[in-house]
Amino acid sequence: MSDPNAAPQDEGQVFLFDKPLGWTSFQAVKKLKYLTKSKKIGHAGTLDPLATGLLIICSGKKTKTIEGIQAQPKEYEATIRLGASTPSYDLETEPEEHCAWEHISRSDIERALEQFRGEIMQTPPLFSAIKVEGKRAYDMARAGSDHQLKSRPVTIYAFDLLEQEGPDLKVRIACSKGTYIRSLAHDLGLSLGIRSHLAALRRTKIGDFEVSKALTPEGWQQLLRPETD
Repeated sequence: MSDPNAAPQDEGQVFLFDKPLGWTSFQAVKKLKYLTKSKKIGHAGTLDPLATGLLIICSGKKTKTIEGIQAQPKEYEATIRLGASTPSYDLETEPEEHCAWEHISRSDIERALEQFRGEIMQTPPLFSAIKVEGKRAYDMARAGSDHQLKSRPVTIYAFDLLEQEGPDLKVRIACSKGTYIRSLAHDLGLSLGIRSHLAALRRTKIGDFEVSKALTPEGWQQLLRPETD
């Protein structure tokens, strides 16, 4: 986490932002733009509104480091819920295709996880920001299009089961740039012969940057503009 008093404003700073549930990445950038009065500011890797955790925001000349930060491996803690799929692969849309999951054992899950470690081909969710013929895939999906997205290689450095509570699997994932955790959640269910979706997601690390060193919106408010509380 950068010290806001460590460098002149035009030199820029790197802010570690702990994004709350429901916030968009744009809202987080807007908040810091207001607090710092930065004219040039941007984030290094989007987090969906339903995800929480580490969002790196750069200002001034530090925006030149965004591409390098985005390329670094990322780590997440996620909850994958067995027993139903959703069109968006997460809770943005309603669960469907409900199925039994109780027959799935921990050893079944551990064996399935092995299939996703290393370099794999992954198909992004239809509800994603990828552009298809100039249009965002999520806009096309919400309009009812059944367009297909191309699979692409990603690397999964770790995909570990931390605990299981009923249909909910708590997992830790370390992965390369461009990995969709929602797709991993969806594909894990298919590999088990059932359905599943992403129920919760928290990004904990990007490269050497850790969420434990990040501040919430209230924390940044108190540090940068305490007089406006």
